[in-house]
Amino acid sequence: MKLTVSSTSGQPIYGQIKRQIREAVLAGELKPGQALPSLRRLAKELRISVLTVTRAYGELADEGVVENVQGKGTFVAEHGDERLRRQLIARVDASLDRACADASAAGIPLLDLLSMLEARYDAYQQRP
Repeated sequence: MKLTVSSTSGQPIYGQIKRQIREAVLAGELKPGQALPSLRRLAKELRISVLTVTRAYGELADEGVVENVQGKGTFVAEHGDERLRRQLIARVDASLDRACADASAAGIPLLDLLSMLEARYDAYQQRP
């Protein structure tokens, strides 16, 4: 897995690292038990601070996506992909709750709401 970061993207570098690792876990590119690059190695490759990588790995560990093993490194957690999917499903569910409440308050009919959702979903599916 090759990580890339941009200092001009507007997103914090640790967030870019987290996003790319999450995506790789969900896509099966990173398998349970697979080692991530060491903190120092990744920091050197990306030309960033070790503290930035430490923050990304730490937050991923807090989310249950990876596990930090003292003296050995950071590894993809067993069932990390399932945890990520559950978290994403919960976020989608909460977003849909808000969207339905707002649509109802605005008097948007269900078929119109479904059309809006379909258009946005299709737009995201076509992104690279």
